[in-house]
Amino acid sequence: MKKELKLSLISGLLMALAWPTYGLSFLAFFGITPLLYLVELINKGQYKRKAWSVFGYSYLAFFIWNIITTWWIYNSTGFGAAFAILCNSSFYAIIFTIHRWSLTRLPQKTSYLFLISFWMTFEKFHLNWDFSWPWLNLGNVFSESIYWIQWYEYTGAFGGTLWVLLVNFIGLKYLRNYFGGTPLKNVLKAYIPQLLWIAIPIVISMVIYLSTTESEKSTKVVVLQPNLDPYQEKYQYTNPQLLQLTKESTAGQLDETVDFLLTPEGYFDEGYGLNLSNYNRSSFYQDIKKFTAQYPTLSLVTGAQSIRLYPRSKTAPSVTANRLNNGAWYDVYNSVFHFEDELEDAYYHKSKLVVGVEYMPYKKYLEPIFGEFLLDFGGTIATRGVQKSRTVFTNKAGIKTAPIVCYESIYGAYVTEYVRNSAQFLSIITNDAWWGNTQGHQQLFSYARLRAIENRRAIARSANTGISGFINTKGEVLQTLGYEQRGSLSGIIPLNSKLTFYSIYGDYLARWSIFLFGLFFLIALSGRLKEKAAF
Repeated sequence: MKKELKLSLISGLLMALAWPTYGLSFLAFFGITPLLYLVELINKGQYKRKAWSVFGYSYLAFFIWNIITTWWIYNSTGFGAAFAILCNSSFYAIIFTIHRWSLTRLPQKTSYLFLISFWMTFEKFHLNWDFSWPWLNLGNVFSESIYWIQWYEYTGAFGGTLWVLLVNFIGLKYLRNYFGGTPLKNVLKAYIPQLLWIAIPIVISMVIYLSTTESEKSTKVVVLQPNLDPYQEKYQYTNPQLLQLTKESTAGQLDETVDFLLTPEGYFDEGYGLNLSNYNRSSFYQDIKKFTAQYPTLSLVTGAQSIRLYPRSKTAPSVTANRLNNGAWYDVYNSVFHFEDELEDAYYHKSKLVVGVEYMPYKKYLEPIFGEFLLDFGGTIATRGVQKSRTVFTNKAGIKTAPIVCYESIYGAYVTEYVRNSAQFLSIITNDAWWGNTQGHQQLFSYARLRAIENRRAIARSANTGISGFINTKGEVLQTLGYEQRGSLSGIIPLNSKLTFYSIYGDYLARWSIFLFGLFFLIALSGRLKEKAAF
């Protein structure tokens, strides 16, 4: 087997085996190093098409990483899985191909900084464009190693990305020496002092962990897990039947001490959803109010589909509006409602949507060509609407919670917007059952632990089926209800009103990376440092 192929396979397998929730995150510190050396080999070798060689070998590595860690998307959509895995692998392969180019235009160490800033720029871009899929952003790899990354409250997950990339570059010299003929024993002996680059951040993290204390203020929360098959069973229930299921499943948990009851994403999804102009005049709404009135302090935070109707017009009233056959328009939302006795209702519309399922990417340009091509998962097949600001729900006692919906919990800086709007704890409602009992729902639950650390906000999580539970401000899991279990959990959630450094400044590391990437790219284009380049 060719050396280049071995390096590609090793790199892909190491990154896959590092990933949560089954992997050893420590391996990520070495997973990219073989690829870095591979690029050097090709760049110095006698390849006729060096760029294509780098792209091909690096694509193989990233494909292995992607397919092992995210194959489970197939359970909900075969096309979506293929699209995500093939495209995401190509994005990373392009980064390495451009890195090879930078080695011919920049001094060696500068080209290393170019790659680090480029990678982090891409991760930031991947969080915000219409084909957003940041599942494999490097900082996520430590979601099960929370005692290593308590300093995420200062850096966010981008601090983890930077850490992984730096340590991999440090190892490049020693891998180069090994393939240059230095005995393995000598290479390992020389590398041992470099482990301080791994150990020191962990020690700092442990110091932060030991000095972090929970707030004395708290709230009592109950989370519901109804365990409904989202493909068939879910849409056979009416909203009144789902409300009755709620009462039965929480009967032993609700009392006058409970402040919040959480139900999953899209829980009340009958028909086209709750009409935002008149839902409060329905008999179902009156039933909800009677239910919450039984408990003097109870706030119901529940997922529901909602709809807003617009009159006929030639132009769309919003970017996300869908047209009816009669010329009228409507927006449909994946919403969260806040109901409490004697308190005005509030709602929030999920705004980080799943591409191809909840919205059409670049709809303005693609819909006239392809029409509406969203995947059918049993609900309304239409692009969902969003909102610009992050709504925070406040109960009668003044306790504030962030209504975060499923996929939104992957986005670190996005969650800080709730916290800056005064959320004292995070409520995550989700439906992960589309993926089956796989790593999909386990990884999404694990990523929530990062949001807890970044913002020092405890989390209550209600899932349709597994994993519902509670996470404290250090990212520690306190209680869980596993997959395919029906029931509810009750927990005491600490409240925090202080802002962390990351909550205030968000992805500042990524913003600096964008600046550095642009600077290095322009220098590389100009060729001013070409004569000093290593290769």
